Amino acid sequence: MSLLANTPKPPYYAVIFTSVRRLEDNGYAKAATKMLELAEQQSGFLGIESVSDEIGITVSYWTDLTSIKNWKANTEHLAAQKSGRTLWYEFFKVRISKVERDYEL
Repeated sequence: MSLLANTPKPPYYAVIFTSVRRLEDNGYAKAATKMLELAEQQSGFLGIESVSDEIGITVSYWTDLTSIKNWKANTEHLAAQKSGRTLWYEFFKVRISKVERDYEL
């Protein structure tokens, strides 16, 4: 798996999830692995990039807003969202953006 997502020519969408985690794992690592596996099976999923230190930033890429909406409503993802609110995160913020241009070196 590459460190950077292999995205298509724009336009496409990015979901930017910024978070501050609690110190305890409380099953987070296992759930995060499961969510990645599940996201990769979702229609419209293009890839993901993630880093964490004092804050975590995960960017997932999607073909369209409908795919993002469907992922948000996925039953297993809904359960993980609930655990995130109660167990894993002190703070999080979600931003959804349309990627109009991209370029690389």
